[in-house]
Amino acid sequence: MTSSFVVMDPTGESSPAARAPLALPMSVQGKVVALLDISKPRGDVFLNRVEEKLKAAGATVRRYSKPTFTRPAPTALRQQIADECDLVLEALAD
Repeated sequence: MTSSFVVMDPTGESSPAARAPLALPMSVQGKVVALLDISKPRGDVFLNRVEEKLKAAGATVRRYSKPTFTRPAPTALRQQIADECDLVLEALAD
């Protein structure tokens, strides 16, 4: 089944971009997974547990943090994650 969805950019886009979703991996075994902490309270607590689970499943985990949760991640940080990792999970917690 092929589907597409609309991705909304909360930073003030003039019109949403329609993109087809990427295929999900069958496993995280051997994948490099980025864990992005958006710098909200307790996001690191959540990501610590996720990291344990990912490592147990055979993934390599790299941790990243945004400077502040009030703004999008800097372009350089997004590019670094894209260059170094196969997958990314972002923590939203309070």
